[in-house]
Amino acid sequence: MEQLRFFLAIALSFLVFFVWEFFFVEKPKTPPQQDPAAQHGEAPRKDAAPVPMQGEPAAEQAAEPVIESEHETPDAIPAVSSRRITIDSPLYHIVITETNAEFESYTLKQYRETSDDDSPLKELLREHISTLRTGFSTHTSLNSRDLAFRADAPQTNIDIAGKPKTITFQSERNGVRIEKTFTFSPDTYLVKMAVTVENRTNGDFTDRLNLSLFKSAVNPDTSTMSRYGFLGPSVLFDNALEQVDPEDIEEGKRFSGEIQWLAVEERYFMTGVLPAGKAPAEVVMHMLPETNAVENRYVSPVFSVAPGTRKSYEFDLFFGPKSTKIMGKMDNSLSRAINFGWFDFIAKPCLAIMNFIHDNIFANYGFAIVVLTILVKMLLWPLGQKHYQSMNDMKKLQPIMAEIREKYKNDKKKMNEELMGIYKTYQINPLGGCLPMALQIPVFLALYRMLYEAIELRHAEFFGWIHDLSAPERLVLFEPGFTVPLMEPPVGVPVLTLIMGATMFWQQKMTPPPGDPTQAKIMMWMPVILIFIFVNLSSGLVLYWLVSNILSIVQSHYISKKATK
Repeated sequence: MEQLRFFLAIALSFLVFFVWEFFFVEKPKTPPQQDPAAQHGEAPRKDAAPVPMQGEPAAEQAAEPVIESEHETPDAIPAVSSRRITIDSPLYHIVITETNAEFESYTLKQYRETSDDDSPLKELLREHISTLRTGFSTHTSLNSRDLAFRADAPQTNIDIAGKPKTITFQSERNGVRIEKTFTFSPDTYLVKMAVTVENRTNGDFTDRLNLSLFKSAVNPDTSTMSRYGFLGPSVLFDNALEQVDPEDIEEGKRFSGEIQWLAVEERYFMTGVLPAGKAPAEVVMHMLPETNAVENRYVSPVFSVAPGTRKSYEFDLFFGPKSTKIMGKMDNSLSRAINFGWFDFIAKPCLAIMNFIHDNIFANYGFAIVVLTILVKMLLWPLGQKHYQSMNDMKKLQPIMAEIREKYKNDKKKMNEELMGIYKTYQINPLGGCLPMALQIPVFLALYRMLYEAIELRHAEFFGWIHDLSAPERLVLFEPGFTVPLMEPPVGVPVLTLIMGATMFWQQKMTPPPGDPTQAKIMMWMPVILIFIFVNLSSGLVLYWLVSNILSIVQSHYISKKATK
């Protein structure tokens, strides 16, 4: 009975995920690769003006004021042919265009798109899909989409090898000069960015700076059938983390307070902006349905620049992996983005232990998962001891209970009274094993979320045919076009999952059969049901569940053998 309740709890948890995702969640439509601004009728590769939100203050939607310039020509910086500046460091490759001084592409050199050896490097930003844009709430003609910048770099290929290098992009219109300064370092994913407004007119310049992250909502690292982690815009403000489902921001969301960072997250990677200082600001999230992209926009407080003066805003940009090893070394709060849900307080220590095992004992994350599972099982051994002891006691009473059920099969009330009398006589609590098993469910859910989202397992090999612990395992792949019900591509033989199902069947045979025929039938089909649930999950999670099953079988056998002595 206790084992049935535990398996049912696990199975129902997965079934809720699966059924909700398959039948109720609208699958994202993959749009044509176009600039998010295209839906507003703008030309490709131009910066989208900040999208006004419902209830946006009138000041942000007002017509742009005319500033009287002390210069005869509106553009003090002469127009030049647009260049593409490439930045190469040991960690990334960036392309910045002088057209708008924005990141046109951002490629990570230490990560690949797939686990294949010849797979291209991972692109976090691609032209017309993702970018980082600057603008102003009122003076929209100073948005980067409408300016032509000029870089102070004499060369277009810049290698960041030995020491940090700084590049400044300048543009000017109507006597207002805009500067974007980037500082790149060879040993970190953090890129320092400063946006400076220099007022060369005769009047005050008053506005709000906008800095927008755009990101396609389609995640190449996440299957549409198995997305149980977070994907979308997030913000850390007033030390509170908000992760917002893209479906919840179609009408827009706004957060105000001390903005520590804002980001757009994937399963394993994120693009983030960390404002310097502790001044209050706003974050506005918006969905661009025509391009299936999200916008996460930083909006500064209102500022004023007097004639002949300058005002600068500084930011740290992080475009990289959601890795505790990398983020933990940074002197900021960016590691808060690694969040494993309700049981984060359990998952984080498990991730740290798994990484320690990998770095110091086995240089193989598959074996690290095995050792972690053993350690977790040892920690929960006393709970398992109570559970299996209760099962063993119940097993001894099975002949007597079978006689009572047969004798009173037409009188349920009398049968239950007799059974309760048996429990009382032998001092056995029929629910004695439920609590120990229930206490293990949070641990399982925490490990599930951690093993699903830990970037350390992305493209990590185990042995043999298991080349990616973050993906489903298949030993033999079937011909293209061949399908198996409920199995996601690639379609093949899930050997590890089938072995896991066999261990569950073995466990079932060691468990006292339920007296209720309906429960007995459910128990009989439980291994098959869980095989179909696990067949699309990451092989790292299947490995954990397989090893846990084997250890449970050993513990159950040990207690049964000890009781017969």
